Amino acid sequence: MTEENKHHRSIRTFVMRTGRMTPSQQKALEQQWPLLGLNREAGVIDFAEVFGRQAPTILEIGFGMGDSLLAMAEAAPEANYIGIEVHKPGVGRLLNNASKAGLTNLKVYNDDALLVLAECIPDGSLDGIQLFFPDPWHKKKHHKRRMVQPEIAQTFRQKLKIGGCFHMATDWEPYAEHMMEVMSAAEGYRNHAGDGQYSPQPEHRPDTKFQRRGEKLGHGVWDLVFERIA
Repeated sequence: MTEENKHHRSIRTFVMRTGRMTPSQQKALEQQWPLLGLNREAGVIDFAEVFGRQAPTILEIGFGMGDSLLAMAEAAPEANYIGIEVHKPGVGRLLNNASKAGLTNLKVYNDDALLVLAECIPDGSLDGIQLFFPDPWHKKKHHKRRMVQPEIAQTFRQKLKIGGCFHMATDWEPYAEHMMEVMSAAEGYRNHAGDGQYSPQPEHRPDTKFQRRGEKLGHGVWDLVFERIA
């Protein structure tokens, strides 16, 4: 294991939630994984080989139950989508729905996103990285577990093409402020909306369950889009 991977493994940006698989989710995992699943153990992947074509490729970290990722993949058949999620029920649900929709532009990892990035995603290959409504780790002692950190921002930059974008969204204002602080100071990025400005929610990003829940609680929603410029 490389020193980089040791560091990534030492930082847990997620908690493994317990959750029961429904029969349809379990069946989808068994039947659709050979078609839509990707395994970290296979190492660095070739997008053209995996998808059978050359196309813009977007990677989403922590897709939850997968509904918004599915909607984006359906709405943009000209793009390839790779989703990473650690929770099997969400993976099973996405595989089940992707199979029903007949999608061929979506692949899935059931793994730790930082390890997948380090071991499987070629440098300078992604047109976009999406991080929507990640765990904000509210307590100060847990802030080091937040996905948006200076070192991780540079890992993402390494994987993005020049002109590729890191798109974040959160309904937790202190985390939005943290994201803005980290990304505004990150080398090699430019804020699409202008220095210190949040972006309007793009049309291509559907509302998520977490967003709707937050809005019902009176939370705002903040989008940040930072482009790799160097």
